[in-house]
Amino acid sequence: MGDKPIWEQIGSSFVQHYYQLFDTDRTQLGSIYIDASCLTWEGQQFQGKAAIVEKLSTLPFTKIAHSITAQDHQPTPDSCILSMVVGQLKADDDPIMGFHQSFILKNINEAWVCTNDMFRLALHNFG
Repeated sequence: MGDKPIWEQIGSSFVQHYYQLFDTDRTQLGSIYIDASCLTWEGQQFQGKAAIVEKLSTLPFTKIAHSITAQDHQPTPDSCILSMVVGQLKADDDPIMGFHQSFILKNINEAWVCTNDMFRLALHNFG
């Protein structure tokens, strides 16, 4: 991983940490958000660490597993990192579904936190 740019190393490490927490104990995700963080989940808006953790920890499934297909990371002009993730997830006994998720990461007090998070299932209505 040493030959990758630092923003890719940080972004990849964040993505691995995020989905490990999400898949094992969503209530612990509060450690990566701050009170000014924003989440858009399937079009619903949530602001603040407490509201985000409440939404994520009360999603209507018991078990979930994410499989990351691809991830891309870019530095932003204001020293943040933009990360985009594409993958598949399996929740409870539901069929496997594709998803897209984007994060903006910011270094605050020597820790990388998520200030913005957007999630969508990759569902298509061709009807």
